[in-house]
Amino acid sequence: MNNTNNDRTAMIAKLAMMTAVSIVLLLIVRIPFPPAPFLVYDPADVPIYITAFAYGPVAGLIVTLIVCIIQAFMLGGDGLYGFLMHFVATGIVAVVIGLMYARCKTKKRAIISLVTGVIVAVVVMCFMNLIVTPIYMGAPREAVIAMLPTAIIPFNLLKAGLNAVFTFILYKRVSGFLHR
Repeated sequence: MNNTNNDRTAMIAKLAMMTAVSIVLLLIVRIPFPPAPFLVYDPADVPIYITAFAYGPVAGLIVTLIVCIIQAFMLGGDGLYGFLMHFVATGIVAVVIGLMYARCKTKKRAIISLVTGVIVAVVVMCFMNLIVTPIYMGAPREAVIAMLPTAIIPFNLLKAGLNAVFTFILYKRVSGFLHR
């Protein structure tokens, strides 16, 4: 067996491990957001963000896709609506941080990429909620607009922000293992 096959196998195993860690975090840590208890914080995006840092945006999106499918369709998530919203919210951060950090792997660039990813996710999720929520949930657009400043923006800032902070704290501690 040549090195390319070994490298590919090792990469698949590491992505599978990061997917498994994400699913475990999704199952064991679930904290309802008080202003809107149907919105639930979980740290499952941390392994996904770490994956994007370590291997780039495509790897981050692959792990995001698998985690979102498992959550939405196998763990009693919100089906297609939950899949779409989770995939976009998490995937956009993974793409942003994966692209930005790949160009310059410094601590400062990690912080800038995480902050940028969080801001982009919050903005994108405002639009996603305005477009997708009325279609899938039957909520009037006016109700969604009213929830933007009181629930949707704060929740997305909190979730992506906390996960970004945890990622920043943990990445260097696990990056040695991921790059072996």
